[in-house]
Amino acid sequence: MLIQRRESIVGELFGEKDWYERLKEYFPEREMKTKQHFDTLLKDKYKMYQVMEADDYVVVYFEQLDYIFIDYILVSGNTRGKGIGGKVLDLFKEEGKAIILEVEPVTMEDPDSEKRIRFYERHGFVKMENIGYERIHNVSKELNKMDVYCWSGAKPAEDWVLEKMSEIYTNVHAYRTQELYGVEPQSAAEVLWLRKSLQNVN
Repeated sequence: MLIQRRESIVGELFGEKDWYERLKEYFPEREMKTKQHFDTLLKDKYKMYQVMEADDYVVVYFEQLDYIFIDYILVSGNTRGKGIGGKVLDLFKEEGKAIILEVEPVTMEDPDSEKRIRFYERHGFVKMENIGYERIHNVSKELNKMDVYCWSGAKPAEDWVLEKMSEIYTNVHAYRTQELYGVEPQSAAEVLWLRKSLQNVN
């Protein structure tokens, strides 16, 4: 099990802003959960869904026996480019489990999008080219298209990553959405699919 969430006083880290406020400032609305959603996951999935925080970074992750899903990773602006992000990823790699994460495709609207992809690729993450992933945000109703990346000691099989992403979607993104947002969640099959399986049908 990775580092447990530290119960710190709000404002002790990042000046006057807690980890949620920092995430909300950086990530677009279509990628954010509500505070209530975060709190529900941290409570209901204790020791699985965790926040790891320090003076210069925040990581929110979901850990299982055979993989770790990084839901959010943020390095504070004044320390970017100083190797902090790589050191954080190394902490996760030391667990010896596959690491899965979602990355926004390169877009002109976000100048950091290409930098993020290059960062993950430099640290050994491989894009799952055949996994399609599109979901509608619970609040903004925007269609959110993401690419799936995975790091593993052995080359990860895309069907295995798809299976784990379906678990992640159900247990994290779609968790209690009827109660929290008043909307029925999309099914995992509607959100995630393997493109090559469609090609085989044709």
